[in-house]
Amino acid sequence: QVQLVESGGGLVQAGDSLRLSCVGSGRALNMNAMGWFRQAPGKEREFVAGIGWSGTSTKYIDSLKGRFTISRNNIKNTVDLQMNSLKPDDTAVYYCAADKDAFSTAQDMALMEVADGYWGQGTQVTVSS
Repeated sequence: QVQLVESGGGLVQAGDSLRLSCVGSGRALNMNAMGWFRQAPGKEREFVAGIGWSGTSTKYIDSLKGRFTISRNNIKNTVDLQMNSLKPDDTAVYYCAADKDAFSTAQDMALMEVADGYWGQGTQVTVSS
């Protein structure tokens, strides 16, 4: 049973930075794409960032414009999301995800359906203006 646990969320002011971390347990995820999604109040869950199984491919939602950076450590079974220049519109619950398919890419993560991945419980990020 794969478990993903997020940490690092909190309440910050616009312009601040936060670093989200996610650690997987149950089995190694070094052959699986990993990523981050978010869900704001009243909105559908959306893809934020993904990283392929090898760490060489990344993909981001276009609206981020370079403010976020995703990285992974396949030895520690972790994926991080560095978020800079945060805006109130970034307020959401952020979910860590891992693709169930081996050798999955960042593009696969961006298109992943809920049933096709492992999910964490989410961590709240609130950005005040």
